[in-house]
Amino acid sequence: MTAPVPVTGKTATGTSHTEGSSRTEGSSRTSGTAAVPEVDNPRTPLLAGFIGSVFMAVGSLGVGWLAPASELRRLPLFIWMRTEAFGVGLCILLLAVGGMLLVRSWLRLGQRVRVWGAQARKATLQAVVLWGLPLMFSVPLFSRDVYAYIGQGRLMVEGFNPYENGISALSNYFQLGADKMWTEAPVPYGQLFLWIEQLIVWSTHVHPEASIMLFRLAALLGIVLCVIYVPKLAELHGVNPHRALWLTAANPLFLTNFVASVHNDALMIGLALAGLYYCATRRVVLGIVLVTLSISVKPITIVFLPFIGLLWAGKNAGWPRKFLFWGLTAGISLALLYAMSLVNGFGFGWINGLSAPGSIWIWYAPIGLLGLVVASLLNAFGLDGWGMAKWVYDAGKLLALGIVAWQIFRGDYDRLMRRLTLAFAAVVVLAPMIQSWYVVWLIPLFAVTGIRDDWQVKALYFIVSFFMVYAISDQLEVFPYLQTADLGLALALARNAAAIIALLFALYLIFLDPKTKLLFSKSEEPVTTRPVI
Repeated sequence: MTAPVPVTGKTATGTSHTEGSSRTEGSSRTSGTAAVPEVDNPRTPLLAGFIGSVFMAVGSLGVGWLAPASELRRLPLFIWMRTEAFGVGLCILLLAVGGMLLVRSWLRLGQRVRVWGAQARKATLQAVVLWGLPLMFSVPLFSRDVYAYIGQGRLMVEGFNPYENGISALSNYFQLGADKMWTEAPVPYGQLFLWIEQLIVWSTHVHPEASIMLFRLAALLGIVLCVIYVPKLAELHGVNPHRALWLTAANPLFLTNFVASVHNDALMIGLALAGLYYCATRRVVLGIVLVTLSISVKPITIVFLPFIGLLWAGKNAGWPRKFLFWGLTAGISLALLYAMSLVNGFGFGWINGLSAPGSIWIWYAPIGLLGLVVASLLNAFGLDGWGMAKWVYDAGKLLALGIVAWQIFRGDYDRLMRRLTLAFAAVVVLAPMIQSWYVVWLIPLFAVTGIRDDWQVKALYFIVSFFMVYAISDQLEVFPYLQTADLGLALALARNAAAIIALLFALYLIFLDPKTKLLFSKSEEPVTTRPVI
């Protein structure tokens, strides 16, 4: 077997000052002489997380996204939960409490680990299964992109070019349940995902629930790839693989975005991680093929290619050799993409669709907030504030490109994977629009290159809590006839209720919960031993 190529300078104990964790990468809270289990009673957080996941699945029946043509709307249980104010209110409560209970269970499972060994891996895998299984049968939550996938697959089945036509080209397209932004928008996805969409819609005859389950199975493949290759990549970096797996796969954001929301990002990041692993273990061509397949799901992972070229060139490569392997990497990937474009006959139309999804900005994105401030100030003086805000957004994108270029051309070879991670993070953080699933792209990369048990992991806890609160309140489907003055259940009221419940739960976790508040404020009890990984 080919020996792995280390892509960071970390030692086997994961104690690098730049990337690893000096404590939880291999920590213990007990004396080395005491005979204690590696994980202290994981059943409690596992059961609590399962209950939270079930709450979310039940809550989705009332406020999750259903296609207008769905037969489920005719079932008595769905009618009550979606058309009666009490049923909708109950579902909002279950969804908010369940989502935050999942966050608490994830935090508590991490706290129950004394030694990040085989038992911790077993508990993490149990969490992924127990917490993810109820969500597999939920009505889509927090996003209705899966209905856009169905519409795009129907475009393919009916012979339309999805890179030139929005789903409005279809008859009765509004019955598909996709967001109206997709009516005229071209598809931003690559060739592989188009084929997956076409196959699923063709095989289910455009049946919404059957299609959703098959899209979830495609996402499940991505989840399995993450479960396999996150630990492998972590070991290459001297990072504890079991902790990296817990940070990634059992993470509530990971499960809700990839299972409940059915985002194709699961397949994208799973293929990319698998490709990076093979590139790092001298099976570069196979790795490039897998990363190219990732690009053909969502093209954003094209950012990985320059770093793969550097990895292939080797540690002491000069500039001519680097440019040679950059060319080889780009050539192989481009040839594969071109071959796939010849098969489907649509070419590289996805390039024009890259700006299609999502709003142009959002208030919690740093660049989005800066643009809002600039627009508000200039508008107050009668100037074109939003015109200037666009310049701010473009400046953020240029800054991101500059950081990507810097990470490509400067830095130590031993930190190559971390440089890739920082470059990818710059693309996400400096965009005017940041979705929660964009954050999930980054978590595995940071986990395998090392998240220290200091401000770094605390920042992750806050980020996960924030995006769960926001997701719970952001996209709820409330029956239009309930949004009347006499019933008083307007969509804004429903979202505010969900936000308040989730926020109060998050504040409890951060400030009041005797167990979890330690994670957000100060270090836990001192380490008495630090076993070797």
